[in-house]
Amino acid sequence: MTPPTLDRVLTCYRIGDPDGIYKIFDATGSKLHPGRWNRRTSPVLYAAEHYSTAMLEKLARANGILPPNQHYISITIPPGISYEILDPAALPGWDSASMNVSRSYGHTWQQSKRSLLLIVPSVVARLEHDYLINLEHPDALRVTHSRHRPVWWDARLFPKPTTP
Repeated sequence: MTPPTLDRVLTCYRIGDPDGIYKIFDATGSKLHPGRWNRRTSPVLYAAEHYSTAMLEKLARANGILPPNQHYISITIPPGISYEILDPAALPGWDSASMNVSRSYGHTWQQSKRSLLLIVPSVVARLEHDYLINLEHPDALRVTHSRHRPVWWDARLFPKPTTP
C-alpha cells in the first residue's frame, strides 16, 4: 500500500545544542543513542508537533538538570511528502518502558523508506505528536529548517530543592 502524501505544509520543532557534537538537524544522535522509535541501524530525526512538546521531550530526558546552550529550529515539511500516522491502538505496548515494540516498528518503517514522515504519539504528552523524519528517504532534501534560536527556559521548571 502506498502511503498518502501531505496536502499542506507541516511545521515541527526540534531542540538541541548548535555547538554540540551533533548538529540540530542531524540524526547521528539517534544512531549513537537510540530513542523510543529507532535502533542504531535505523537513525531518524526526532521532532515534535509543537514547540512546547519539544520542550517537554527535552525536559523528560534532562532528569531535572537544565540543558546548557539549547536552541530550537522549526522544520518545514512541504506538500507532496509521504507520511504515515501511527494509531496507538494498533500497536499495543508502543509506550512500554522496554521500548521493544516501538523500536521494532520504527526500525522496520525507517529501513523500508516507504514514507519520509512517521507521526507517532508523544509519551510525555499523550494528546500531542512526535514527528520522525527519515533523512535516508529520497525526499529528505525537500525538508528545510530555520536558523537556530535560543530556548528560554523558565526557572520554575527547575525548582531549587528546599531544605527541611
